Amino acid sequence: MMTIRPVSRLSSVTQGYSGRKIIENLDLSIHSGITGLLGPNGAGKTTLFRTMATIAPPWSGDLELFGQPVRNERQARRARRRIGYLPQDFGYYPAFSITDFVRYCAWLREVPSKSASSMTREALASVGLADRAHDRMKSLSGGMLRRAGIAAAIVGSPSLLLLDEPTVGLDPAQRLDFRELIRSLALAGTAVVLSTHLVEDVGAACDSVLVLNEGRVLHSSTPQQLAELATPAVPGDSPLERGYMTVLGGHRVSGGSAS
Repeated sequence: MMTIRPVSRLSSVTQGYSGRKIIENLDLSIHSGITGLLGPNGAGKTTLFRTMATIAPPWSGDLELFGQPVRNERQARRARRRIGYLPQDFGYYPAFSITDFVRYCAWLREVPSKSASSMTREALASVGLADRAHDRMKSLSGGMLRRAGIAAAIVGSPSLLLLDEPTVGLDPAQRLDFRELIRSLALAGTAVVLSTHLVEDVGAACDSVLVLNEGRVLHSSTPQQLAELATPAVPGDSPLERGYMTVLGGHRVSGGSAS
């Protein structure tokens, strides 16, 4: 039987910032499809994303992307060409139009110049911003700014897409459109990792789910299997929420701002 190689693999990774350890000896593999990442504030989700996106090299341990080790800047730069990343907060030039912003992000990822313009238009159309392409970034509402960030993350058809709280600020109809978008990307071969506090987004869109707390994986399964862990006494508005809270039960929930 042929072994399917993960898109991303972390082996005994320890990571943190400012001398504070956030993740310790973490082993994790990300495969194709859509993976939901759940966890309380301070669980290490953003730190994990920054590591997988090659923004912050691990303090120790090994990071592998697309079957290749990432141990130096040359290897990291090669891997970044295939990674789309939407952080919780992203910077932009306020005077840029939405097109300028997405095209600039395509350039940073070294999307070929001959196709960058058409891919930028496709990305804007995918998030419903084609008719606002020339609006200035400084004029956007919170939801529109988030959609511009999603467009910047998906431009150029990345092989690995890391989305940190992508639906914050989106209205219900836009969240439904977002779910359809990531499903279509996954069907086209992109591995999507979605970090969110909105458990219903995981249940509706994800093939698998990871529960992270205090820098370690407490649970890994499908959303249905997580929902089956729900106990009646645990609070939650759905079986999946109760399953998530059941997994967190018995584990101290981090209260810090680091993530």
